[in-house]
Amino acid sequence: MPVRSTGFSRHLAVTAAAVCAAGALAAAPASASPQPLAAGPVLTTGSAGGAAVAVGDALAAPLATGTKATFYSTATSTTGVTCATSQLSASVLGNPAAPGSATASLTGLTFGSCTANVTGVTSVRSLTVGNLPYGVTVSDAPGLPVTLTGGSAGTIQATAVLDTWFGTITCSYQLSGAFTGNADNAAHSLAFRTEHFAKSGGSTLCPADGYFSATYGPVADTSQAGGPAVFVN
Repeated sequence: MPVRSTGFSRHLAVTAAAVCAAGALAAAPASASPQPLAAGPVLTTGSAGGAAVAVGDALAAPLATGTKATFYSTATSTTGVTCATSQLSASVLGNPAAPGSATASLTGLTFGSCTANVTGVTSVRSLTVGNLPYGVTVSDAPGLPVTLTGGSAGTIQATAVLDTWFGTITCSYQLSGAFTGNADNAAHSLAFRTEHFAKSGGSTLCPADGYFSATYGPVADTSQAGGPAVFVN
C-alpha cells in the first residue's frame, strides 16, 4: 500500500533544501563577491580616466589660441597692458585618487609681445611675476576649481616696466585676495578672470590696481612622449 506524503514531511524537505543552499553560499570563495573598482587619479593624460600623471612630471601651457593675457586698471575696463604671448610651467607634487585635489608647483609664468593703451605710455619693456614658485591646487569638485597661492618666497607679485612721456617707470603689484580659476577638460585649459592685484610700489603714475585675465591651454604633460593633454577626473 503506498505511503501518503504528509504536510510535515513536505516541510522537512523544504527546510533541508534551504539549509543546503545556505551552505553552498557560505562555501563560495570570497573572490566570487564583486569587488569595488579602484579610484583613478585626479590628473590623467590622453583621456579622462587615462594614464596617471606622475609626481615630478612637468606641465606646460601657452595662451589658448586666439586669446591674450591682460592686466587692466579696473575689473571692467580695457585699459592697461595686453600681452600676445605667455607661457605657464609647473611641476606635479601630488596626484591622489579621485575625488580629491592634485597639487603642483608653478615654476614659470612668462609674458611677451606686450603693449599698452594707457595715455602717456609709449611702450612696455616687460611684465614679470615675482616670488616664484607658487603653489597650485587643482580640484575635481564641480567647476574644476584651480587655486594659486604664494610660496616660501612670499606673496604673488607682478611688475610692469613702462616707457612713458616722462621716462621709464616701474609699477609693482601684489595679489589682493585669492587667485582662483577653473580647468576645462574640453579645451584642456586653465582660465583666470580679473584676478585682483593692488599696487605695492613704484611711480605715482602707476594705476592703483591691476586685474589679470588669461586662458592657458592645452595643458600638456611634457615629461611624457608626445606631450599628451592633461585631464581632471
